[in-house]
Amino acid sequence: MTMTMNRREFSIKVSAVAGGMMMGMSLMPEEVQAATVNGQPWGGVTTAPEFTPWLQIGRDGTCTVRVTSPDLGNGLVTQFAMTMTEELQCDWSKVKVEYAPPLRNYLENNVYSKPGGSLGYFSGRSTGPARMEVLLQVGASARERLKEAAAQLWSVPRSELTVKNGVITHAKSKRSVGYGDMVDKAATIALSPEPAIKDSKDWWFLGKASPAKLQLPLITNGSAVYGIDVILPDMVYAALLQSPVHGGTLKSYDFEKIKGMPGVLGVAVVDPSEPRAAIDPKLPPFPLGLSAPQSAIAVIAEHYWQAKKALEALPVVWDDGPGGQWKTNEQVNKAVLDSLEQEGKKIEIIKGKPLEMIDNKQGKVVEATYFTPYCDHVVMEPLNGTAKVTANSVEVWHPSQHSQNAFFIAAHETGLDLSKVTFNQTFVGGGFGRRVYGDDVRMVVAVAKKFPGRPVKVIWSREESTRQGRFRYLQAAKIRTALDASGMPVAFHGRVSGGPGMSVRYFTDGPHASGLIDSVQVESNVIPLHVLTGPYRGPGYNSNAFFMETFFDECAHAAGMDPMEYRLKMFAKWPDKGWTMCLKEVASKSGWGKKMPKGWGQGVAIANWGMGGKAEAGTTVAAVATVEVTKNGVLRVDSIDIAFDTGRILNRDAVAAQLEGGVIYGLNMALNEQLTIQNGRIVEGNYHEYPMLRIGDMPRKINVHFGGLSGHSRIFEIGEPPVGVVGPALGNAIFKATGKRVRTQPFRLQDLSWT
Repeated sequence: MTMTMNRREFSIKVSAVAGGMMMGMSLMPEEVQAATVNGQPWGGVTTAPEFTPWLQIGRDGTCTVRVTSPDLGNGLVTQFAMTMTEELQCDWSKVKVEYAPPLRNYLENNVYSKPGGSLGYFSGRSTGPARMEVLLQVGASARERLKEAAAQLWSVPRSELTVKNGVITHAKSKRSVGYGDMVDKAATIALSPEPAIKDSKDWWFLGKASPAKLQLPLITNGSAVYGIDVILPDMVYAALLQSPVHGGTLKSYDFEKIKGMPGVLGVAVVDPSEPRAAIDPKLPPFPLGLSAPQSAIAVIAEHYWQAKKALEALPVVWDDGPGGQWKTNEQVNKAVLDSLEQEGKKIEIIKGKPLEMIDNKQGKVVEATYFTPYCDHVVMEPLNGTAKVTANSVEVWHPSQHSQNAFFIAAHETGLDLSKVTFNQTFVGGGFGRRVYGDDVRMVVAVAKKFPGRPVKVIWSREESTRQGRFRYLQAAKIRTALDASGMPVAFHGRVSGGPGMSVRYFTDGPHASGLIDSVQVESNVIPLHVLTGPYRGPGYNSNAFFMETFFDECAHAAGMDPMEYRLKMFAKWPDKGWTMCLKEVASKSGWGKKMPKGWGQGVAIANWGMGGKAEAGTTVAAVATVEVTKNGVLRVDSIDIAFDTGRILNRDAVAAQLEGGVIYGLNMALNEQLTIQNGRIVEGNYHEYPMLRIGDMPRKINVHFGGLSGHSRIFEIGEPPVGVVGPALGNAIFKATGKRVRTQPFRLQDLSWT
């Protein structure tokens, strides 16, 4: 598609282009061009020809790829650009990216979000088939239009031309020309038919090259703009305090006590009961419904420290509401654990007659109970955002994980039409699922609309960010199985309990329920806890893989078998060779079975993220943890070995980095993380109360091995899968070293001493 707008029409129509992460050219609304970050302009409007909404090529040969998904350090925007480059055949050193504006997407019939649907703007899934196909096709079509322009210039057949690194060559006449010299002509050319994209076996860049993340130079030189870096003319600051008991309401406050403090301009009250428009049913549902506002008050001042100190001094009275009934953490945990002894309120899956087989002792019965606590995402950048609200417009600068969802929320909170909303995506200082809900965007806009006409930067303190999370839900499971004469499970019964949002993922979609065990029943009980929860890296899977893989290690022990051999035997009949390939790879590379000193042990775990009950789907990861535990119970993780099968990979270095990061995330989750409740409130607020891994706590080695790749045609996710297997592998290694089975996280609170 060729755009034919003049510069002003173009700049108005795409006024919502991301403001924070400008790796190259950026399209910004004219009224925002004066805005600066650290004294530097954000960027200006370019007049280079546009080939499609996804691609713009400058007269200097710079290729700007528009991406929909915010990059959280996971390499998404680089992967987008790599996919386009595969067919475009441009010079990688001249590739830039910028965010595709949600406003333009809305005005042009979802031009960017159709590939991917409600996940089209989500900060993941960069290798989804629909999205990749669009990017590859755009690259191929642009390449052929550029070649056709050169063919017409030289009066030669296009078939005689070749392209490499953004240079078109006619070998017979020894002529060549760069992309930049052909863009004006090429932008006017229509092809019929469009060229076909090549077969993946002929790829030259994807799967072959491992370029560094495109944003790294901006991060290292300090010019990358995160949400918390945004500076705008006439901007004010707000310090936010929400009901300390989730679901509570504001009863009263006394502004008179602080109105004379330095810099204080006023307060903004966020009332969840304020009339708000119904959510448009035509909008994608994910994850708009999770953005409901909480009762809150914010102090607005000329500077953040002034706002924060005034907020601390502000007399505030809260009504705790129903959440106040949960007086202690022990009371909460007991409610969840007690429900495991009750029949499940919901049957998630049932096959055969597992209860009859287990209750009648048809084979050796193994039984155990497991528990994982509330956990916070612990994003490095505290929650924040900036918004300017007027009577007929709202503009937002924000580190969202889903900019289209944030765009919808800004419109919903103000009651304005979507055409009046500008959303500027910034760099994101950690997401892990926390920034996908949009509740943070809603709170920013809700505060800013009470102070219209000036940009308002709303900042959560570290304590507020932690206590107002959308946490990994507290969850427990009781599992029973009957083993046949060979030690293999023939009947499985799982009962899972937890707070609202609790998931049985991997209990019902793992291979055990999908064909490995003939008789299966899984039940669930949801306890009406008040604490707000949501997706946390590897949602559902992170707890359930810990439960399942610790349990199957216990089955191996009961059967008198080596845990690795037990799994190899169990998965030998599973029609997905990646599972056994991963196990064999990690066993070989970790030196599984080697003689170790007393107090040392190795543990194994294997699980799959995203398989949905199907073989040759999702990403399978196997881990071996090697640990040392002193007699008085001090744990040291020596090494973690990882093997995986995601079918194929596109950027080896990026995949290794994601797996290493996932290992560290899973380690901290298993070793350290726990939020507790007192009088309905989350107790922990900062790092002295919620410990994180330090350099000295890290394993001596994290080894990523590629020998588990099956070569299957899928190219699946890599960020979520490793977090599920680290905890059980570590716990199983502790058992090997000490003889103590660890069934409750975090491990730092367990007695690991041995004699």
